[in-house]
Amino acid sequence: MVGYEAAEDEDIEASALLRWKASLDNQSQVSLSSWSTFTSPCKWKGIVCDESNSVSTINLAKFGLKGTLLNLSFSSFPKLMRLCLSYNNLNGPIPREIGNMSKISELKMDRNHFSDSIPQEIGALHNLEYLFLRENQLSGSIPSTIGVLKNLVTLDLSSNHLSGTIPSVGNLTNLEQLILHNNLLSGPIPEELRGLHLLTTIILSTNQLSGPIPSSIGDLANLRTLQLTRNKLHGSIPSSLGNLTKLIKLSMSDNKLSGSIPASIGNLVNLEKFNLAVNNLSGPIPSTFRYLTKLTFLLLHVNKLTGSFSTATSNLTNLVNLQLSSNHFTGPLPQYICLGGSLLFFAANENHLTGPIPTSLKNCSSLKRLNLAENMLIGNISNDFGVYPNLEYIDLSRNALNGQLSSNWVKCHNLIGLMISYNNLFGGIPPELGQAPKLQKLELSSNRLTGKIPKELGNLTYLSELFISKNQLSGNIPTEIGSLEQLQYLDLAANGLSGPIPKRFGRLHKLYHLNLSHNKLMESIPSEFSQLQYLQNLDLSCNFLNGKIPAALGKLKMLENLNLSHNNLTGNISSSFKDMMSLTNVDISNNQLEGPIPNSRAFLNAPFEALKSNKNLCGYASGLMPCPRLLNHNPRDKKAMMLEIFLPLGALFVVGVSLYIHFVKARKIKKLEKEEQARDPFSVLHYDGKIMYENIIEATNDFDDKYLIGRGGFGCVYKAILPSGHIVAVKKLQVEVDREKLDFKAFTTEVRALTKIKHRNIVKLHGFCEHPRHCLLVYEFLECGSLDKVLNNDTHAEMFDWNKRVNVIKGLANALYYMHHGCSPPIVHRDISSKNVLISLEYEARISDFGTAKILDPNSRNLTSFAGTYGYAAPELAYTMEVNEKCDVFSFGVLCMEIIMGNHPRDLISWMHSPSSTPETSNLPLKDVIDQRLPLPVMPVVLEVVLIAKVAFACLNERPFSRPTMEDVYNKFVMPKSPLMRETLNTIVLGQLQNH
Repeated sequence: MVGYEAAEDEDIEASALLRWKASLDNQSQVSLSSWSTFTSPCKWKGIVCDESNSVSTINLAKFGLKGTLLNLSFSSFPKLMRLCLSYNNLNGPIPREIGNMSKISELKMDRNHFSDSIPQEIGALHNLEYLFLRENQLSGSIPSTIGVLKNLVTLDLSSNHLSGTIPSVGNLTNLEQLILHNNLLSGPIPEELRGLHLLTTIILSTNQLSGPIPSSIGDLANLRTLQLTRNKLHGSIPSSLGNLTKLIKLSMSDNKLSGSIPASIGNLVNLEKFNLAVNNLSGPIPSTFRYLTKLTFLLLHVNKLTGSFSTATSNLTNLVNLQLSSNHFTGPLPQYICLGGSLLFFAANENHLTGPIPTSLKNCSSLKRLNLAENMLIGNISNDFGVYPNLEYIDLSRNALNGQLSSNWVKCHNLIGLMISYNNLFGGIPPELGQAPKLQKLELSSNRLTGKIPKELGNLTYLSELFISKNQLSGNIPTEIGSLEQLQYLDLAANGLSGPIPKRFGRLHKLYHLNLSHNKLMESIPSEFSQLQYLQNLDLSCNFLNGKIPAALGKLKMLENLNLSHNNLTGNISSSFKDMMSLTNVDISNNQLEGPIPNSRAFLNAPFEALKSNKNLCGYASGLMPCPRLLNHNPRDKKAMMLEIFLPLGALFVVGVSLYIHFVKARKIKKLEKEEQARDPFSVLHYDGKIMYENIIEATNDFDDKYLIGRGGFGCVYKAILPSGHIVAVKKLQVEVDREKLDFKAFTTEVRALTKIKHRNIVKLHGFCEHPRHCLLVYEFLECGSLDKVLNNDTHAEMFDWNKRVNVIKGLANALYYMHHGCSPPIVHRDISSKNVLISLEYEARISDFGTAKILDPNSRNLTSFAGTYGYAAPELAYTMEVNEKCDVFSFGVLCMEIIMGNHPRDLISWMHSPSSTPETSNLPLKDVIDQRLPLPVMPVVLEVVLIAKVAFACLNERPFSRPTMEDVYNKFVMPKSPLMRETLNTIVLGQLQNH
């Protein structure tokens, strides 16, 4: 009879599992192929039975399952002890029937896509010890019934969308781990935690908790980890925390804590990580810190701490990483800061430190990175620093150091960055610096250095940044500098350099910034500069240069800032400059130039001060006379001139029966239109708005659906072939009602943004109009469509190879850098996503859809309602109305990973924002994450792919202020790739990227 009942139970369990299997997708059923009616469920993969052949464990973690739990009968497993469904693609709600598993002790459903709220019935699982629901999409409040699960040891509900307060947990007397970070929880930290004496871990970071830190937490004698980062906690740090002598990690950064650091913190003798960053703390660092001999990481970064360093810091003999940057510390550095000889990383930059360099630092041979910049430290650079065999980076800029540069820096064989700008150094630059094998960044600006630039610097083959401006250097610029093919920044301004500009500078193909101004350079500008295709800033002003401006400079398509003022340049300016669409600022004043200025935005919008004091310049710019040929009586000549002037200005003869010109220098342009019409009305007849509007209606058959190519945020997009043969994309507002009821906000925002900015990686607006029937925007047509369509089509994705993907990402970075840093005021897009990036036939990117763009007001907090696309929007937008450039930076990071992965990185982002990230994901190789439809990238593009992954991870930081700016991102992309990265694709794992 017992055997019959056991067989019957086995049939019920098998039937329940097979019914659920049948409800899953095809790939899931392949993963569960061992589940068959022909074998006992005890032999199925992922199933474990007890002695009576009843199912006791269901472990289907990482099976790639996709579907819901709605067809799984939980009551069919009366003896089930363990259910593990982690790391799958299961979705939908957690069924209320889950409460029927009366004997379950372990329930793991983390890393899925479960949504809706956690059912109250979960409180019926009285034997439950481990509950893992982290990294799903659960919402609503935490059920109060969880508070009755007295056997619970671990409760992990992190990385969801849970809101409300933390429920009563006072009865969970067996609880050891309370993990609720990355949610939307609010209210205070419960006082009743004091009764949970077995607690070893409390992680409540990244919520909206408020109020003070309860002093009762000091009663939790077994606590080893306390993380309260990124909340709204205020008040002082309770002195009772000093009772937590087993504490290893203590993090309270990103709150509103005030007061001083309590002296009792010195009792935490096992502390390894201490983070108080971004608070309102004040006072000195307590002398009791002398007892923290096991401290390995002390971070007090970006506080408002004041006072001086206690000499008791010298007792931190095991200190490995000491970060005290961006505070208001005063007084000298502790003399025995490296007494233990284990200090690897030390940064105290951006404080008010005075006095000499500690003697212990000179002998601190363990140092890898040292940053003491922006203080008032004194000392002799020759005597106060020793030889550091492991040193990679040192920044002593903006202090009051003197002395001469020593050749000993060459003995730091791993040195990558040497920065000693803005001090009082004198003497020459040691030629021996040319023997530093790995040096990438050398900054010696704003000192009193004399002599010549050593030609030996031409041996620094990895050098990417060379700043030696504002010194007293003389002689010619060594031609050997032209051999530094990795160079991106070269600044030799404000010295006494003479002779010609080396033609070999044309070999610096990666150069981004070149400043040779305020010297005594002679002869002509080398035409070889045309090869500097990445050059964005060129300043040759205040020299003795002569001859013509090379027409070849017009080939510099990336150039944004050009200053050739205060030289002896002659002749006309080549018309090739009119095609430089990225050029935004130009200064050619105080030369001997003549003739018409180029018909480009930079020249036409230039202030008179940037054009004055030349021989005879003319054109439609501020302060200049019109060129004589505009008064010619030949109608064809006049028509050609009008085309040159108006087409680069954004096609201001725009479509529409009622023509409206917005957000540009309208008065000036209208005046020119009237003058030209008076001379020859035919010259503008071709651009009459009515004709163009009718052409668009005809080309789209009155916006027939067969011409529909997409739907934007507030309208439909159509393809139109005009009578001229030109193909354009036309966006029409969806709602066709009378004008008084139509919401023009998105329309006018997009017009305002796109007439303000012109960039090769931003979609070009040909025209716009408001008509009684429609509001239209006319753009350039991009053949490949939106990026999301390219990635979602296997054929197109395979053609979208690694070189093309890198090129697209760099183009997007360039455009966002221009919007954030090249526009005044800056423009934030607010909806950067793969559907709003268009791709040309040459696989160049164009950012589109500026309907939600925000032109930032520098005198305002820029508060606004939410805008963006779910999955791309920055996490802070869930709880703040303030928008800034860092919102676009986060979206850019998502887009980078989407491009190299081939799909949206939602799971990856969820993992990144979880402090309790699992080792499995941390150890996942990057090569297994990138798009598997393509062969693995090889040299040299593999370096670019790895760099993009690192930059993307930095952009995806949850904290806006910790993300890089787009200027930082762009500079990273144009910097040389270290040879140490050659094999990293085969070895680098996601955890390394997260910690980068």
